[in-house]
Amino acid sequence: MGDVLAWLLFFFILIALLVMIVFQLMCLSDLEFDYINPYDTASRINNVVLPEFITQGVLCFLFIVTGHWVMSLLCVPYLYFNVRLYLRRQHLVDVTEIFNLLKWERNQRLFKLGYIVLLIFMCMFWMIYNVLEDDE
Repeated sequence: MGDVLAWLLFFFILIALLVMIVFQLMCLSDLEFDYINPYDTASRINNVVLPEFITQGVLCFLFIVTGHWVMSLLCVPYLYFNVRLYLRRQHLVDVTEIFNLLKWERNQRLFKLGYIVLLIFMCMFWMIYNVLEDDE
């Protein structure tokens, strides 16, 4: 039963990551359609970026601690990308360059969204597998 609860925790962490990325995409779409100004967009996105990175790091750490090696290996490229952005100081959205980098920022978050959706499906598979295994 403990493994099922661990997968349930992983699932909710992945849903939290999904919500953060969708929020960032919505802010970028609002900027693109001129519903919000660049300063508000950048401040809203920048407020969510660090919690996203920390949540992803915690998720990868929890996969390693609980011994789910395949899922932790799948989280490593996303974690590496986030760490690389942070170390290069490219993780925050610049207000003055937001229109020039709008397509890049949107594509980056769409890629992250797809990656998180893949992880959610794999997490759901393992969760269902463990529930069925516990029933036997």
